Amino acid sequence: MLPDKDGLNGGGGVQDGPKAEDPSVTLFREYLRLKTVHPEPDYDAALKFLERMAEELALPMKKVEVCPGRVVAIISWIGSRPELKSLVLNSHTDVVPVYEEHWKHHPFAAVKDADGNIYARGAQDMKSVTIQYIEAIRRLKAAGKRFSRTIHLTFVPDEEVGGEKGMKAFVKHTEFQKLNIGLALDEGLANPTNAYTVFYGERNLWWITVRCPGSPGHGSRFVENTAAEKLRRVINSFLEFREKEKQRLNTSECFTLGDVTTINMTMVKGGVAYNVVPAEMDVSFDLRIPPTVNLQEFEEQIKVWCREAGEDVTYDFAQKNTDQNLTSTDESDPWWQAFSSTCKAMNMTLRKEIFPAATDSSFIREVGLPAFGFSPMNLTPILLHDHNEYLNEQVFLQGIQVYERLIPALAGMAPLSGEL
Repeated sequence: MLPDKDGLNGGGGVQDGPKAEDPSVTLFREYLRLKTVHPEPDYDAALKFLERMAEELALPMKKVEVCPGRVVAIISWIGSRPELKSLVLNSHTDVVPVYEEHWKHHPFAAVKDADGNIYARGAQDMKSVTIQYIEAIRRLKAAGKRFSRTIHLTFVPDEEVGGEKGMKAFVKHTEFQKLNIGLALDEGLANPTNAYTVFYGERNLWWITVRCPGSPGHGSRFVENTAAEKLRRVINSFLEFREKEKQRLNTSECFTLGDVTTINMTMVKGGVAYNVVPAEMDVSFDLRIPPTVNLQEFEEQIKVWCREAGEDVTYDFAQKNTDQNLTSTDESDPWWQAFSSTCKAMNMTLRKEIFPAATDSSFIREVGLPAFGFSPMNLTPILLHDHNEYLNEQVFLQGIQVYERLIPALAGMAPLSGEL
């Protein structure tokens, strides 16, 4: 954790009497009120906000339309040696939908309660990090700092719907190549303990539908070779494997969620009437597979389950990620050494993990670039995508201080071999 002199440890007490809100918190709450929520995110409002931020920072902003109606914004602070590899601070502007009736405050009002907890969709995922980047840059510039490496703040759309029209398209764009990236920082997760989690890889997301054809017939008969019988065998195979992985996680102190494969049955389709045995039934699964798993062998296992279920059972993928690149956390790696030693100097405890879900970092790593997933939110329950998502204002402010130290360490790093 940060030194106690900062007065930020704990992040939950009631404030002593009325006092003016920190301008960074006010800005954070303003950004949270922008309704960049799916299925119709107000990206224009976000771009106008970011244009204002660029103007306040006296930095240029470039807008890159990577797909029709989908714009990536880039605010750049050019370094004294722009030929060196740059530091990218990435965040996404969109947020997931809400069930307003389950929230104690309106999810886009950014209400702050007596404990300093700020309730809004995106408070953790990931509008807090966006403003922490901006405010850290603001403070560093105000202090007259400048670094050898260029710093690019990238703001991308559509992360919450898979990134197809966001980062996945952006990494193929010439403007992405021009960034000359050495390291990217992207979102992580809150940590309920005093530690901070840093992610160096991600599980692969597979969305798979298994199709089970069978003999149709009247509901009054014992029809042989039905789709439902095959469906049951498929479901049993997937869920038996799920149970084994759950036991592995629960019986090993060394494992986190990112170290095991999760399988969840998410959709079942089939049938036209109560008294008609259907000619086909389909079942869909969400799979998250760690980078330690041989993906070819795992798919072969799926083929076995389909063959065992019965004749003509097939499957297809709605999404199939196969990137297993990891960002080095070896102490000899200069980027990791700069990141970890700076955190250590702030008395922060780091926990290295595989990210259990999916972020834009996967697209960055897939093109061979290092990326760390990191959101400086300790002593905070993980509430991304949940009802009543919130972040305490003191935890938020502490995160700005973290980036005030991390950015100089990374952007001021000496030239690496090959950069001289």
